[in-house]
Amino acid sequence: MRAALATVLDPEIRRPITELGMVESVQVSATGAVLVTVLLTTAGCPLRDTIDRDVTAAVRAVPGVVAVRVDLGVMDAEQRASLRSTLRGGTPEREVPFARPGSLTRVIAVASGKGGVGKSTLTVNLAVAMAAEGLRVGLVDADVHGFSVPGLLGTRAKPTKLDDMVLPPVAHDVKAISMGMVVPDGQPVMHRGPLLHRALQQFLTEVHFGDLDVLLLDMPPGTGDIPISVSQLLPGSEVLVVTTPQPAAAEVAHRSGGLATRTSQRIAGVVENMSWMPMPDGSRVELFGSGGGEQVARRLSAETGTEVPLLAQVPIDVALREGGDAGTPVVLSAPDSPAAVVIRDLAHRLGHRPRSLAGRRLGITPVG
Repeated sequence: MRAALATVLDPEIRRPITELGMVESVQVSATGAVLVTVLLTTAGCPLRDTIDRDVTAAVRAVPGVVAVRVDLGVMDAEQRASLRSTLRGGTPEREVPFARPGSLTRVIAVASGKGGVGKSTLTVNLAVAMAAEGLRVGLVDADVHGFSVPGLLGTRAKPTKLDDMVLPPVAHDVKAISMGMVVPDGQPVMHRGPLLHRALQQFLTEVHFGDLDVLLLDMPPGTGDIPISVSQLLPGSEVLVVTTPQPAAAEVAHRSGGLATRTSQRIAGVVENMSWMPMPDGSRVELFGSGGGEQVARRLSAETGTEVPLLAQVPIDVALREGGDAGTPVVLSAPDSPAAVVIRDLAHRLGHRPRSLAGRRLGITPVG
């Protein structure tokens, strides 16, 4: 019976409920009736029905079981403390897990110099495309004032509070957190410098993402408080610079990349969005000119002394806009559309790029 319950994953934490200490008891009668008591993390758990259904299905599949009843209880303070310790792996609280020297999570901050270049749409589609390839992906909407990630992911789910730990909603297999999941609809966020830093810090220290292969940050445009805070809280993060072909956009995108060079962050590359519009006859119309992405990559390469590649040129695609409006990213809704093909290729290249072992513990002890 325990083996069957071990196949049931907590829908938010994505780990077996047996491993998380959520199964309090299992009683089996001589007639084959089973009573399972499951402890929820909070009384108002929004996914209690999902847990009830999954437990019932798993137990009913065991040979000899004729009836299943699931009683849902609530963890006490000591049990929640034990769960938090399990999730954190015994590490101290209030630490940014992705900033540890031994972290193998690739952190990519998707940045732009100005708004309106499609950065958020690109970030969400990258996250979903990476998750579709089997990677464990987290997404932080670091644009505290202009958050858009919940709408682009098509989720209205709220984070679950577990004492001082927050469990992020999961959409399209991506664990995401955004100020838009916290504040009431229509309410503006009026944070200045220190509060912006604190909001980002809370996202990174209090939200439990678990083990991730990739953490993406949808950055606000420009070179203000949040990009500087990211460089401080996540010094090993990489920056992906997004621009459009226009010279004006390329100029400000270059400044965004320039901030990364001054904060010792690595520049993963440049993406040119809205590069052209494919026409029915196979030709291309360059609505916003051309060359902006190449210009940014060339200037950043000269400044850093290393090659900063132009990783992708994403075409203008109606399906990309429609997917964002519907909350189903284009890499899922229209995977063979021109923009989706380019974004999925970019996601594959970024998600499977070998990670440096510099500064990481290898678990090797010299002898002799």
